[in-house]
Amino acid sequence: MNAAQNTLQTAKAHNALRLTSVGNGDAMMITPNPGHGAGVSFAALFEAGLDGLLADAGHLLLRGFQPTVEDFNDLVQQYSSRTTLDPARVFHGSAAQKVDSGHDPIGLHLENGGTPYAPELLWFHCVKAARSGSETTVCDGYRVWDALSDRAKEAFAAQPVRYARTVPAELWRRLAAFMAGDGRGPDEVTVADLYEQANPGSKVEFRENADGSLHYDFQVYAAHPTKWSTRTAWANSLLGPSFNYETPDIRFADGSSIPDDLVAEYTSVTEAVTEDIPWQDGDIVLIDNSRVMHGRRAITDPDRAILNSQSYARS
Repeated sequence: MNAAQNTLQTAKAHNALRLTSVGNGDAMMITPNPGHGAGVSFAALFEAGLDGLLADAGHLLLRGFQPTVEDFNDLVQQYSSRTTLDPARVFHGSAAQKVDSGHDPIGLHLENGGTPYAPELLWFHCVKAARSGSETTVCDGYRVWDALSDRAKEAFAAQPVRYARTVPAELWRRLAAFMAGDGRGPDEVTVADLYEQANPGSKVEFRENADGSLHYDFQVYAAHPTKWSTRTAWANSLLGPSFNYETPDIRFADGSSIPDDLVAEYTSVTEAVTEDIPWQDGDIVLIDNSRVMHGRRAITDPDRAILNSQSYARS
């Protein structure tokens, strides 16, 4: 029995819930406990200590509860000190946004991992599952780091990676206004607000251009300790998407390009330990965004509907 299972069994609220392993790593699935009787309420998840379980599992799949969108928003708020957003997406409720990133496959990445605003928690709610394909992918950064060569580990431990791109004015201003949360609109915030709202310890430089767009240069290590552990995880956005945004320039902090053989190695290693989430209607997935990267297979059913939310854990 692993630590997550011990945590679950020692909490009174978990009599109504069942925890089982998912995939080949630490991930767990939480379902209503059939031995507890009919009518297990979605509300049981509010008392289940999901954040504590997440620290062990890396990501959790909640299945069989059939929540509404309002239920999903409430659950996010229950476990979050605050939420953030992708300024290019539309809100559905107080915390959820519709995932709208085209139909092509999406490479593994941390949500907002190439910015100083990466959330600690990443949530998905499958409102309508695809009839074929379109799976969300997950990759545990612990497993990747353990499998990388000594040369790769030494190269990425020696210096951070730098992400640089330009963001349109309407997007960075919307983000700044939302994070400030003081009633000011997008036209009233400044670059100073972006610095103030950046994650603690972020190494970032902003430059506002004459047309109001914003160029940023952000440095962060590709492998690092996680939110809940000092263990090193390969958790970054080196293979990540650029839908709705300019493709970033990604290189080492000293300005040098990442060697092709290292790119080939971490691409191969991540692919070897990547797993699919076979969505069912009503599923919720909670991801430790400091440890587990996610992506997506090509969408073959455009009618699927997935919401997501980004947030920070309660202390």
